[in-house]
Amino acid sequence: MPILVITGTGTEVGKTVTTAAVAASALAAGRTVAVLKAAQTGVRPGERGDADEVARLAGPVTTAECARYPEPLAPATAARRAGLPPVRPYDVVEAAQKLAAEHDLVLVEGAGGLLVRFDEAGGTLADVAEALRAPVLVVASAGLGTLNTTELTARELRARGVELLGVVIGGWPDAPDLAMRCNVTDLPDVAGAPLLGALPTGVGALAPAEFRTAAPGWLAARLDGTWEASAFREGALTAPR
Repeated sequence: MPILVITGTGTEVGKTVTTAAVAASALAAGRTVAVLKAAQTGVRPGERGDADEVARLAGPVTTAECARYPEPLAPATAARRAGLPPVRPYDVVEAAQKLAAEHDLVLVEGAGGLLVRFDEAGGTLADVAEALRAPVLVVASAGLGTLNTTELTARELRARGVELLGVVIGGWPDAPDLAMRCNVTDLPDVAGAPLLGALPTGVGALAPAEFRTAAPGWLAARLDGTWEASAFREGALTAPR
């Protein structure tokens, strides 16, 4: 798995902090890691972007962006409004392949959900994953509504013949409600792929050293971690810190 594409079921689901946890766990396992942000929006030149945040939390990773736009909009819209060239799927594919030649693992983080448009032709992160023949990790929210968005994402990946590696819950609260507790059982069923972890809400605010030490405990072995779905359920559905 030299390249892993990471997408969310939407915005604000914990995609960047999950990317950081995957990177930190891979680094702890002795792997070299690069993080590629396909399209960074809502950040101006000189400001810190999502890839920078991953590096701050995870440690020594190579970071790269394919495009950056100042307004917090879908990449295609942000590019048009800024009068800047859009990012094309082949731009992301080429950048990921170059990084993969020099690193054990390349994490390609999307912007928003799987089908958010990069350009006026309708290019998306799904096109990138398909062209790379890379597996996709889906970051989902914990609460009500997540089953629908997760299943829609999984169906699109299956229709394209793209492997869905699994699902990670991007923010698990200390006191989960009924819907959240039920979703732990239902998410793997609707996704047709395993639950590969759960990040406690707010871990992005941890000190980097603490984050790096704890990260493997939030992710399953498939992601270089020690988290187990069965123990998560049996342990009153409490994510470790």
